[in-house]
Amino acid sequence: MDFQTYQERSRRTALYPGVGQNPIYPTLGLCGESGEVADKVKKVLRDRGGVFSDEVRAALQLELGDVLWYVAQLATELGLDLDSVASANLEKLASRAARNVIGGDGDQR
Repeated sequence: MDFQTYQERSRRTALYPGVGQNPIYPTLGLCGESGEVADKVKKVLRDRGGVFSDEVRAALQLELGDVLWYVAQLATELGLDLDSVASANLEKLASRAARNVIGGDGDQR
């Protein structure tokens, strides 16, 4: 599946207050779901010695899907398409790699 198809199909399930005019809701949802991913990874470090079992990987796949859903909704609310977001990100990273500034701080490096 490509990003455009995902973004279009995921939008069919977007049921939240002010859908179409509310970037705040998906932003908050993105924060919450990202936190759930981080919490599951933290527990792998704490409880499983850093070993990701198939069960944990399956749970993370579901949580990452939720993160992707909220990213898609936020992009849609902002009038952005995920294909362009993904392409711009790869171009930015390739530029940083070419200039040997992958590491470091700052968005404009």
